[in-house]
Parts: sequence; structure tokens; C-alpha cells
Amino acid sequence: MNRLAPQPLQHFYRTAALPCPYLDGRMERKVLTEIAGPAAASLYNGLSRAGFRRSHHLAYRPACAGCNACVPVRVAVGPFVASRNLRRLARLSDDLVTAEEPARATGEQYRLFSRYQRSRHAESDMATMTYGDYRAMVEDSPIETRLVTMRDGAGRLHAACLADRLDDGWSAVYSFFEPDEPRRSLGTILVLRLVELAAARSLPYVYLGYWIADSRKMAYKTRFQPLEALGPAGWATMAPPPAIPDPMLLSADAAD
Repeated sequence: MNRLAPQPLQHFYRTAALPCPYLDGRMERKVLTEIAGPAAASLYNGLSRAGFRRSHHLAYRPACAGCNACVPVRVAVGPFVASRNLRRLARLSDDLVTAEEPARATGEQYRLFSRYQRSRHAESDMATMTYGDYRAMVEDSPIETRLVTMRDGAGRLHAACLADRLDDGWSAVYSFFEPDEPRRSLGTILVLRLVELAAARSLPYVYLGYWIADSRKMAYKTRFQPLEALGPAGWATMAPPPAIPDPMLLSADAAD
């Protein structure tokens, strides 16, 4: 008689409490687990649908006492229709060509990443990342990961999104872009390009990490309707807020 081999237990750990980077006066804790082994891709596909995100070889999800402000969200690709404002923004970047590139760090990427960090997040730990740190962020992945890039006709890099390929879509890990081109709203356009790539492959979702109602930097995510949110009863369409700020004023990092 053939017997199925016992599957190893997946271990989860809880981090120490640290100040929340999004909401003043609150503390943040995370549950995390390692993504490893021959079943790494299958494991992470399931974890993504359970609201987890990836950093290097770890999957994590907020587990903060008395707070559930971080809501996992994803764009429903099939019924998505870009608003008139999003279409207007997209036209401003019609000259930029999108490509899927291997998740391999280059000096060109790092220079753009560093300019972006100094301009948008000068006080964060990421602003002091060395090339080795950046390379680890890009290349230390146990699953299928790509850099979705946007380049002009001369081949110059304007924007990039580190993104994981899941069995049901793309998961945006981190985006960075030319900080001296605010009118293009390149962070928002990167999300639109991910939606287009997913649609071309008949993939149903683009995972955007966490949305926090009281965090202004998260507001851009609600522009992609229909947006689904993960709650106690599972994934469901999220009603858009009554007023959404202009995306040209927002930063779309897609790292949370």
C-alpha cells in the first residue's frame, strides 16, 4: 500500500513590538514564517491569499494587539476599468515601455532606488541601504520574482516594481521611480501596468499589500476599483471611500 509521506509542520514566529511606521502612537508586531523548500511557491501562494506579504525568504503578516488597521487588498483584474483620471495619467507615460526583467540587481537600478529614497523617504532605514542591501532585496527570493520596468525610447530606467508571480496573479513587493517626474505619477502607473500584465495572462488579481484607512500614503490603492479586501469572512469587494486624493500627490511604494 502506498502511503503519503508526512508533511513537515510550518513554524510561525511573532516579532517583538516596535513603533508602528504608519500610525503614530501605536506598536507593531508581525507573525512570520520562512518560505523554503521544494514547495516554497505553493506555500507562498496560499499565504498570499491569507493576507501575508514577502520580504526576502520570509512571509509576514501584522499581528498587533488591539489593532486591525492593516487590511490586505488586491485588485480584481477582470472587472477592473480605469477611471477617467487614471486614463489621463496613463497618457502622460505613453512614451514609456513596460518589460518584465529578471530579478537581478544592477547599478542603474540602485542609483534610481537611492534617488527615490533620498527624495521620498530620507528618514527611513531604506535610505541608507547599500548596494549589497539592495541586491539582497531584489535577488533573495525563493519564488518566481521579476522586475517590472518602465523605460523611455533611449532605454533609460524611469520606474521599477519588484513583483512576485503567483498562481493567481502578481504581488507587488516594492516600487521605486524617478522622483523628479511627479506629474507622471509613476507609482500609480506601475500598478496599472501590473494590472495590464495580469490581464494579458488571464490572471485574476494584483495584490497590493495592506491598506490603512488613516494612512494618507495608502490612499492611492483605493483608486483601483473593484478593490477586494480580506476580512473575517474572506475576500470581498471593498466600497471605495467617498473622496480619493489626486494620485499625483501620492507615493505608491507597494511595499506594505
